[in-house]
Amino acid sequence: MQQKKSKKKQNGHTMYAVKYERKPKEGGQVCDENTAVNAPVQPALVIKNAEFITSAARADQFITPNKPMIAVCGKSNVGKSSFINMLANRKKLAKTSSEPGRTRLVNYFDFGEFILADLPGYGFARVSKGEKEKWAKTLNAFFADKEKISHVFMLADSRHDPTEDDVQMLEFLNFHILPFTVVLTKADKLSKMKIKEHIRAIAADLYLGESNLLATSSETGYGKNDVLKKIKTVIDNANLVRENFAEAENGDVDTDNEIEE
Repeated sequence: MQQKKSKKKQNGHTMYAVKYERKPKEGGQVCDENTAVNAPVQPALVIKNAEFITSAARADQFITPNKPMIAVCGKSNVGKSSFINMLANRKKLAKTSSEPGRTRLVNYFDFGEFILADLPGYGFARVSKGEKEKWAKTLNAFFADKEKISHVFMLADSRHDPTEDDVQMLEFLNFHILPFTVVLTKADKLSKMKIKEHIRAIAADLYLGESNLLATSSETGYGKNDVLKKIKTVIDNANLVRENFAEAENGDVDTDNEIEE
């Protein structure tokens, strides 16, 4: 703060007025209240021209990515397609349907700096037992080659308690030591206070820290930048691992590089 003093006479008396002005740091700018409120939020990661690559029904059709790959899984009616479209800034990249359980393949999308794999939804009651077993085999085969997977977004409905299928998927990810984040969808259906309450309750149900959950809404874009921040961290860590691996193969390891948590 910089202090400025001015004086003026009123009714024969000298009156002093003190005015405080914000002094910018060297090389910086003054940020007043209007600037702070109206300044646009810069996205943590800019995604342009996301494109569909291919679909896979069997393990021999799974792709080997040449960049970090993030998988998206969740119940059939949790809003996976809408979540993917929100990240891509496109309405119809991933096909949405009024009938849950339409995603029966592993669908791959190129998001520029990473590959996104949309996995078959689980827990849809109106699917036959044979179809459910087929989906389970597809998921097991996909996660078996975990070296290809940089991170998993497990989607759950922010309005409800985790289902048995959600808990089972979480246990599966923990058992196979796969890095994951729980993304809560449809947060626009809740008030801000309720969102915080539900994050706390769902985190407790899943035995997770609240920081491991991200609330989002594909309708309003709420929480989108938090997801992009997580993706940016995943990409940076995955690329660092690849660089260190390449250096190790060449006999030149940089021990100063640290992976961000």
